[in-house]
Amino acid sequence: DSRMPTMPVQLLYVEDDERLASMVIDYLGGHGIAVTPARDLVTARRLLSRTGATTENGFAPAWDLVLLDLMLPDGDGLDWCRALRQEPRTARLPIIILTARGDAMDRVVGLEIGADDYLAKPFEPRELLARIKAVLRRTSAPMQGEAAAAVLRFGDLEIDPASREVSVAGKPCALTAYQFDLLHAMASRAGRVLSREQLLGWVKGAGPTESDDAFDRSIDVHIGRIRASIEADVRHPKRIITVRGAGYVFAKWQDSATTPGGVA
Repeated sequence: DSRMPTMPVQLLYVEDDERLASMVIDYLGGHGIAVTPARDLVTARRLLSRTGATTENGFAPAWDLVLLDLMLPDGDGLDWCRALRQEPRTARLPIIILTARGDAMDRVVGLEIGADDYLAKPFEPRELLARIKAVLRRTSAPMQGEAAAAVLRFGDLEIDPASREVSVAGKPCALTAYQFDLLHAMASRAGRVLSREQLLGWVKGAGPTESDDAFDRSIDVHIGRIRASIEADVRHPKRIITVRGAGYVFAKWQDSATTPGGVA
């Protein structure tokens, strides 16, 4: 079934092109996604300030995902994406960036500052829907069986699959859903050299699907973000090691560890 779950997904779409916005709203609406448009950042900030609802399972945010154009009449979408990631309330809010500038560096910068995915204009609505579904799968409740998965510990690094949280020496690490899945895929296979293709396969539906240099670079950018969060010195990483020409390996033994990495 290509449609989303019965409860409508609430998507905030920041886009000043009314024709494009109308097309996207109509298409996604037919697939169970309720889209609220914002033509500029002023409107987007006001809409994002909406409080969510309190349910029997706790606080539910008002928005499930933000679809963000970069070129807006009152500011740069990249700057706002960076601001959202720095604000605790929105640090883990899923964000997909759209860009018409056609510059691969825009995509790289977007990933570096915390976007979950990107899509270049013009795009096919079906591809946008697929990207949205992939991001929402990664940010939804733990998959079946995952809640009971053991916490992975490597020295002072802890990776909790149930809460999807990572901490170093008790301090939380700010990772996107995509970055968490990459880290968990590597840490659960510590000591094995993993290619970019293998990592993409384990992180289901994650990230771009191109088979060119831009795809390879996007994986590297996410690894860089993970290293910035969990490594003591990103210039000399001890946890995630690059194996030139092959991929990456998550170290079983790390300088901060007194015992081999393992599960709780």
